[in-house]
Amino acid sequence: MTQYMVEFDLPTPYSEEFLAKIPLQKMVVDELMEEGKITSYALSMDRARLWMVLNADSEFAVLDVINEFPLIQDMHYIITELMFNHAGAIQVPAFSLN
Repeated sequence: MTQYMVEFDLPTPYSEEFLAKIPLQKMVVDELMEEGKITSYALSMDRARLWMVLNADSEFAVLDVINEFPLIQDMHYIITELMFNHAGAIQVPAFSLN
């Protein structure tokens, strides 16, 4: 399994049709994150660019995943295979019985 970064350019301004699809997009992304296909999903402050890191066997598998997105028709994207993606793990303090 290889990791890929997908960088999306979003339309500006957003159309009403685009805005209406956002809840469905979020639902699909949440589902793919639960499945472990998407490991990171981030939106720029100006809401013009989106980054996603995902696990896939090939660039074709990446295309299969992003073609599930309700917003894909409105976004331009670039796919980059990653050598590595170092993401800090969230550490939970150890529970003490004392």
